[in-house]
Amino acid sequence: MKIAISGKGGVGKTTLAAFLARALKGKGYKVLCVDADPDANLAGALGFKDAGSITPIAEMKELIEERTGAKPGTMGGFFKMNPKVDDLPDALAKEQDGIRLMVMGTVKTGGSGCVCPESVLLKNLIQHLLIERKDAVIMDMEAGIEHLGRATAFAVDLMIVVVEPGRRSLETAAAVKKLAAEIGIKKVAAVGCKVRNDQDAEFLKRELDIPFLGYLPFRQEIIQADLEGKPAFELAPDLLVVAEDLVSKIEAMLKKDILMGA
Repeated sequence: MKIAISGKGGVGKTTLAAFLARALKGKGYKVLCVDADPDANLAGALGFKDAGSITPIAEMKELIEERTGAKPGTMGGFFKMNPKVDDLPDALAKEQDGIRLMVMGTVKTGGSGCVCPESVLLKNLIQHLLIERKDAVIMDMEAGIEHLGRATAFAVDLMIVVVEPGRRSLETAAAVKKLAAEIGIKKVAAVGCKVRNDQDAEFLKRELDIPFLGYLPFRQEIIQADLEGKPAFELAPDLLVVAEDLVSKIEAMLKKDILMGA
């Protein structure tokens, strides 16, 4: 199961990613989380100790030069376009409570479309994680889905767009759906966060033009967890049941497609 999670900043996609990771682990999946958001904070949401000390792979200059043959920050010239990456998940992933995590980081030179050693290494690593790894992979991404391309899109089983009750969130969802379609991601669905009541849920169902899987309800404990620097599932453990239900719906959606394809 390969899931990419996107959405407008601040809607709760990292919180959702953490809850889904815990729910998948509880169901017996081997879970690998990938933080591909420039504002990386999935480690904290998962409860990793010393989360701020994790070095993003995009900032590992010696590793990048070793694998690509070029120094980070350079553009043009010659470097390997297909560097060895298959050993990196086992070497670099951090693990806690049976959940593994890799922090990608951001390419800071030349724009999001630059062809540079950092971007080449990250794209090859993402491709390996999505296509060759047997783990259940959850990618926490930004709305621009910059780490995905046509070479890896077919390996994404589902793009989840996280929405909250509000027009801007819905506009971002529409943009993500368009981007996903352009690069060949076939399945896109929405999950709501910060939903206060049935009226909010009905608003999202009515206004979205993509399947609505369900939602994590608004809970003061989630805000409190953020203030205290704790994972939300510690202060609101009952929401894991909601996450487990979302996982069951995802499994059913993907299984249906497999059966139809057969």
